Amino acid sequence: MEVFNKTYTLKNCSFVIDSEKILENTNIVIENGKIKSIGKETEGDEIDCSEYVVTPGFVNSHTHSAMIFLRGYYDDSELQEWLDKMWEKERSASKDVLKISSELAVLEMLSSGTTAFVDMYFNPEDIIELSNNYGIRAAAGYTFLDKIFDPEEVAKMQRRLRETNLFKPIINVHSIYAVNEKTLLLAKDLAEEQNTWINIHLSETRREIYETKLRKGKFPVEYLHSLGITKFQAVHLGWVASWEIEMLKDSVTVTHCPTSNMKLATAGAFPFYEMMNSGINVTIGTDGPASNNSLDIIREMKNAVLLQRHSYWDTRIKALHVFKAATENGYKLLGIKGGLIKEGYVADLVLFNKDDLYPLKKDRLLSNIVYYATGENVNKIIINGRIIDKKFIKEKIHELAKKLNEVI
Repeated sequence: MEVFNKTYTLKNCSFVIDSEKILENTNIVIENGKIKSIGKETEGDEIDCSEYVVTPGFVNSHTHSAMIFLRGYYDDSELQEWLDKMWEKERSASKDVLKISSELAVLEMLSSGTTAFVDMYFNPEDIIELSNNYGIRAAAGYTFLDKIFDPEEVAKMQRRLRETNLFKPIINVHSIYAVNEKTLLLAKDLAEEQNTWINIHLSETRREIYETKLRKGKFPVEYLHSLGITKFQAVHLGWVASWEIEMLKDSVTVTHCPTSNMKLATAGAFPFYEMMNSGINVTIGTDGPASNNSLDIIREMKNAVLLQRHSYWDTRIKALHVFKAATENGYKLLGIKGGLIKEGYVADLVLFNKDDLYPLKKDRLLSNIVYYATGENVNKIIINGRIIDKKFIKEKIHELAKKLNEVI
């Protein structure tokens, strides 16, 4: 399956599934990194796809890739205590540790079908290099966090980041409680200057909304709006007020990170159904490898449904909703014509072993992917038409894991 930047056909795919349809025994013609046709046509090299179920690539809309080196460290504590311990370690982390950790994270995400991700950490220069080396799409930027970094220095470094074919600079702000108002306004100006969005943890805990109301007289979403900050990606939102949902219609996206929320005991309830029905773009993220601790976006889809049903005592959120959030909606966030298997869309695809998704029935396929499958069932990944084999990824993970064990 070695094909690069030329026309080829995935022939007789057992099933092709996206958020709009399920097709059987279908060919996908790929040309110059895009889907040229879907049906019975064949062009160029022919690759037997009869053993695979094909889906769009998955977008991990929120993670902290380099926190691999902190996986398993100080687990079993609540958010604020956990954050203090993380920040303490992060202050002394070497560039080498961060780079190895981010590379491992990229490989782990690829291995479970993630074709694009949004990263919030301190080493976006590594993310640019890794996206180029492995062909994964990424959005990242330096992170405003007043306790650790001078905001003016962060802004200066951010201005040096450049967009590439696979990488988009974004403005990362840790949270409204970790920066002051001046920093928020600086981030706003920078986002406008770079024509990008602000990625921020928001309304994550009850403590955050109470303290924001006490200090600013407003809830977190209201507070950002009062500063003229509307083009942002709001992550977590477990404690968003019902009247703030209307304000979030101006946002770029909202991102649900169910596993991290449960692990760090942030409680609340992400209003997935209400925001989706309000026309807000809802996406899914694993959060970081220290707060999840997995980067498997397929597992995250299942947890997203389960947490919604547990919190709301109903089944309004379906497998289709989270599948769409992790595919089509993720690409919408990135501003890329992807996340669906359609003519003219980017050829970012995931190939599952069909024999792993048993019973292999058309009416159970989506359910089996969301509720049963994991990244272990992914066999190959295609990004921009480039085919990446799982065997290569696994070998590279084991090699880098040994290096990380030696330096931490």
